[in-house]
Amino acid sequence: MNILIIGSGGREHALAWKLAASPKVKNLYIAPGNAGTRNVGKNIPVNPNDFPSIKMAVIENDIDMVVVGPEVPLVNGIHDYFLDDKLLKNTPVIGPVKAAAMLEGSKDFAKDFMARYNIPTASYKTFASDTIEQAYAYLETMTPPYVLKADGLAAGKGVLIIDKLEDARQELSKMIIESKFGDASSKVVIEEFLDGIELSVFVLTDGLSYKLLPEAKDYKRIGEGDTGLNTGGMGSVSPVPFAKGEFMQKVKDRVIQPTIDGLKAEGIDYKGFIFFGLINVKGDPYVIEYNCRMGDPEAEVVIPRIESDLVDLLEGVANNNLSDKEIIFDDRVAASVMLVSKGYPEKYEKGKPITGMENVEKCVIFHAGTAKDIESETIKTSGGRVMAITSYGNTMEDALKSAYENAEMIEFDGKFYRTDIGYDLRKKE
Repeated sequence: MNILIIGSGGREHALAWKLAASPKVKNLYIAPGNAGTRNVGKNIPVNPNDFPSIKMAVIENDIDMVVVGPEVPLVNGIHDYFLDDKLLKNTPVIGPVKAAAMLEGSKDFAKDFMARYNIPTASYKTFASDTIEQAYAYLETMTPPYVLKADGLAAGKGVLIIDKLEDARQELSKMIIESKFGDASSKVVIEEFLDGIELSVFVLTDGLSYKLLPEAKDYKRIGEGDTGLNTGGMGSVSPVPFAKGEFMQKVKDRVIQPTIDGLKAEGIDYKGFIFFGLINVKGDPYVIEYNCRMGDPEAEVVIPRIESDLVDLLEGVANNNLSDKEIIFDDRVAASVMLVSKGYPEKYEKGKPITGMENVEKCVIFHAGTAKDIESETIKTSGGRVMAITSYGNTMEDALKSAYENAEMIEFDGKFYRTDIGYDLRKKE
């Protein structure tokens, strides 16, 4: 079959790498892709949010299935666009319809959904410009630190955790009144701070049943020890030592199944990945956020741990028979270290030549912000997060050691990475 992946980041390279290994795939296309996806499929220069151009690519390349990587096309309704088009409606799209993607597209919607179906989450209230004074008053009723979340999509950077009340008031004003995150922060969710350790849990669902994927933990802050600004993710590990037994049974019973049942109850046919951003509070799981797609950089450790044919699983989603499919995990630990451009997540330079990739051993390089200079054949940086270095190991220490050794071999001007990925889990192995 011919498959089109929408997106250009590390997540999409991981998906392409896995799908390309399936004997069921004849041709693999990535729109627009990056320098790494060129090695496993054919890149098509199409903007993920340009639906008419995607339609042309689907028709011209006789595409049998579309896999949507990033959240923005889903929140903008790419799946609905296919369903409403007479030429596209029979082409399966892996990714939820717009109504379901609102689980990620609106924090307020997600919190209300969780409240309706008794899914454990932090207490909260939502405010806008006309209720800013009530928002200030609500902050005063809370115990620090204060959690402020932009309601809409903010590229993983719309969550602020602030220790001082006055700072929280100022940031709230910047978000709502000064549009710090654009339209995404026209509404802000203020919620209770939950103290615990975070993890990411993923399922693949056909809307009727689901398959649990390997869990992961990612590291969002730019600095060591989870300090500094939020990023799209600086690295990840899978599995998570405490995510087993009684805890995972609670996740299934209290979070995953109620979410699937809630979507059904609201008449939403959800087909694709669901990301549950969870926090373990004294042995109990609480939902921090939903995402309507695979995480990034979690995909770079989760997908390598799936031994089953991912195309077969995606066909189960498309044909509503996912329950008949088998999913098998690799028992090894996977660890991923993200190399980023100097200055990220703020202003950074692009176009830096990347060298040393030919020297790596026993790892997989998942490209994110890279592009190939056609004239010189040089691979250059084209984004803040440049590439993820993923290694396997029998222990977390082994996997991280290999990932870091290989990260050292790759060079580009301004290269930066965190050296403490997994630091909070290593003692828990």
